[in-house]
Amino acid sequence: MIEITINGDPHNVKQGQNLDMLLQDLNLDPAKVAVERNLEIVSKTTYQDVIIIAGDRLEIVHFIGGGK
Repeated sequence: MIEITINGDPHNVKQGQNLDMLLQDLNLDPAKVAVERNLEIVSKTTYQDVIIIAGDRLEIVHFIGGGK
């Protein structure tokens, strides 16, 4: 396990997983979130290529539909 920060809170996650796997573990649909990693926006097309490492700081914004 490694420690990272997600939206300002510390989290322990599996070592060696990619961003796509992390989002699945968090029960988040990758199509409905935007992710910033260490102050850089991550392109959705690279979620499977981005390996999470100890000390990463992630900001995850979840989009919710609705309204008129």
